[in-house]
Amino acid sequence: MTTLEYVDNIAVLNLGDGENRFSPEFLDTVNAHLDTVLADGAAGLVTTAAGKFYTNGLDLDWLTANGDRTQWYVGQVQDLLARVLTLPIPTAAAIVGHAFGAGAMLAMAHDFRVMRADRGFFCFPEADIRIPFTDGMAALIQAKLTPQAAVASMTTGRRFGGADAQGYAIVDATAGEGAVDGAALDILRPLAGKDPGTLGAIKQTMFGAAALTLRAAAAS
Repeated sequence: MTTLEYVDNIAVLNLGDGENRFSPEFLDTVNAHLDTVLADGAAGLVTTAAGKFYTNGLDLDWLTANGDRTQWYVGQVQDLLARVLTLPIPTAAAIVGHAFGAGAMLAMAHDFRVMRADRGFFCFPEADIRIPFTDGMAALIQAKLTPQAAVASMTTGRRFGGADAQGYAIVDATAGEGAVDGAALDILRPLAGKDPGTLGAIKQTMFGAAALTLRAAAAS
């Protein structure tokens, strides 16, 4: 169950204590929380989780049962990624557990990422599960990572632990058990006074091409 609370006017969105897969209902709930965050005038957003997963990404069980709606579903997922990518407030992903596939892409869509140092993997498994990246997903990842890190993460299925991910600048920092959320909040606190209109415009300039490519799936 997703929950929303505030710490020093920074919204903390907890994705849940399960695998936190992107079911249609999950996507609707997260979007509703983002609506609330913006309406409340939050100074920033941290996303986190309560269990062993940050998020495991696509809801493959739902996809198997609803194969005729695959294009619609992928569009909904990519629309959320584009929204977070260009959200007009500072954002940080507190990766307290495993982040796989589209779940790792959600973390990439944030401005900053903090990963638990001693447990959990960050992984794009597409090369191993024979699911190529969509144009939008590739554009998102490549907008955030160096070419070296993009090749290392996108073409290998490699599972990055915290220190390994930080070494490739996939995450900005690592923290110990129980300290990941606090570290993410510490990154955002100095940025709390940024003007949303200006920051949103900057993000559109920086990531507009990737966001447009992501949203093309929702429009088709």
